[in-house]
Amino acid sequence: MWPDTPVARLFQVAVPIVLAPMAGEASTPELAAAVSNGGGLGSLGAAYSSPDAIRRMIRATRGLTDKPFAVNLFVTTPEAHDPAKVSAARAILAPWRDRYGVPDDPPALSLPDLDAQLTVIVEERPAVFSYAFGALSRDRIAALKQAGIIVVGTATTVPEAIRLEEDGVDAIAAQGAEAGAHRGSFLDAFENSMVGTMALVPAMVDRVRVPVIAAGGIMDGRGIAAALMLGATGVQLGTAFLACPECGASAAWKKTLLDQRADSTEITRAFSGRPARGIRNRFMAEIGVRQRELPAFPVLNSLTRGIRGAAAKQGDPEALSLWAGQGAPLARQLPAAELLRTLIDETSKRLDEGFQG
Repeated sequence: MWPDTPVARLFQVAVPIVLAPMAGEASTPELAAAVSNGGGLGSLGAAYSSPDAIRRMIRATRGLTDKPFAVNLFVTTPEAHDPAKVSAARAILAPWRDRYGVPDDPPALSLPDLDAQLTVIVEERPAVFSYAFGALSRDRIAALKQAGIIVVGTATTVPEAIRLEEDGVDAIAAQGAEAGAHRGSFLDAFENSMVGTMALVPAMVDRVRVPVIAAGGIMDGRGIAAALMLGATGVQLGTAFLACPECGASAAWKKTLLDQRADSTEITRAFSGRPARGIRNRFMAEIGVRQRELPAFPVLNSLTRGIRGAAAKQGDPEALSLWAGQGAPLARQLPAAELLRTLIDETSKRLDEGFQG
């Protein structure tokens, strides 16, 4: 079976290892290309990017690899801005702006237009398009597939997986509770959707016909082999690649990641307004207690962006959204190609040994 799995065949890659699409600074063409060149599926996290920026990212990646790669977007329902909550958030965040010298300039409070982003995806035709946070309309999925693009949805529960399959996706990323960054839950509150990867994957495999990609807490060959034994035919890793030199995560983020203990992450809305798992720090502790006073995603994400950016430049991790999964203590500081080779070798060895020793 390994590495010739349904996911590997679907994506036309040598090994069914997918780079998680880490939207924001962590995602770079260099990292995506390195994973694709190594035989896996690289990903570009493009949710915050304008259509023109997405086009540039795709073309930059194509300049570095001729292998398949994915582009990921967020599917969200625009919400009306609550001016009172925006004003409250600006007041609550004022001490943090002062601390890092960030002006109180009103930012854009919404994500780029999804239809405009998808238009670029269809025009540029990356091998794979993946999405999270919601269910993409069936006509949009059909348009992507008509363009020859493989479509992957993200589910945190079995009902979400069933919905995605009914909508026509080609594969499903099963996001376990251990996963870092934003929760992809969309049919129920995230509190009711925190299913661990070990329980989620086999339950999902038993209920859908499309290939399942395990995501959440997988950091090495042991985790990959275990996911395959649970019925997944592919795996998705994000935190494992955060410390790679090709990753755009700030130096403070990487250093903090490599210093962490196993119990150092938690789910918070403090940075973006949407539940996300990250390494605990001072901002998370102080702002987290006032989460209910703050606006939802993506408004709060926009309001905190300047603070997070300034903190990164100053090398201070206390105001960074240090997204990471519960496997953070297993992170390794290796070039992406070397890490991928290590993962492949570890998985092969573990499967050959039949989990002995």
